Amino acid sequence: MLRIGIDLGGSKIELIALDDAGRVLLRRRCPTPQGDYRGTLRTVSGLIEAAESELGESGSVGIGVPGAESTVDGRIKNANSTCLIGEALREDLQVLLRREIRLANDANCFALSEAIDGAGEGAEVVFGVILGTGVGGGIVVNQGVLNGANSIAGEWGHNPLPRPQEESLPPPCCYCGRFGCVETWLSGPALCADHLRHGGEALAAEQICAAAATGDLNCEQTLARYERRLAKALAQVVNILDPQVIVLGGGLSNIQRLYDAVPRLWARHVFSDVIRTRLLRNVHGDSSGVRGAAWLWNER
Repeated sequence: MLRIGIDLGGSKIELIALDDAGRVLLRRRCPTPQGDYRGTLRTVSGLIEAAESELGESGSVGIGVPGAESTVDGRIKNANSTCLIGEALREDLQVLLRREIRLANDANCFALSEAIDGAGEGAEVVFGVILGTGVGGGIVVNQGVLNGANSIAGEWGHNPLPRPQEESLPPPCCYCGRFGCVETWLSGPALCADHLRHGGEALAAEQICAAAATGDLNCEQTLARYERRLAKALAQVVNILDPQVIVLGGGLSNIQRLYDAVPRLWARHVFSDVIRTRLLRNVHGDSSGVRGAAWLWNER
């Protein structure tokens, strides 16, 4: 069975085609039409049609999106690609492609990919975390995505950071309209903004990490704050979900020191004498989301 996955991102649309064993048969990328819903539909359908023509067969289609489908009318909600909000994305693509498609939040796709043949392979419960431009999460139980009653399972990025009284500044405003969301402290832009607020320079996350490794005190303190905040936020997940594995994805998952520091720091916040949850780096990198979209057809 040919499985086609689409990662519908804010800046790029990626396609991958997998065989039954998860081998990559084809991969394509193109820019996302900015603010153009109809253009986005045409681009996605065009990618799929071209891939199937090149491979000489039709396949199942799964799509990962930066949002979720409303349980009321199936239209997209909670998307940071705002041109998708309120649109019947699944229905419109099914008309264009003349077949059923499966659609899931991009963080759910990331978690599914890592649970099937990535860092969380063999684990009963996997929590997948995206630490990038935004902060997302997905839950996979026995290799199946948990969507939840409101289609928001895993959306830990829009809970408030625990114990905000420890922070020296007022909680930042989030695009969702709330203040002090985990995303406003732990996304890539939030890391850079925090460094600047505490008297540092305007540096990219990669520059902050590189400078900390060479002994820059301001950058070291910025990363130490980030680690403490990430530990507190993930401790809440452990207390509620108790997963065997937490897998980090997104650009900040490349900060190697997180995998030692955060489990050491979260111990004081987790309600258990022993913590067996493992914090792991993803296996499939920035392809994990698109692979998970293809694997949506592996679910019952």
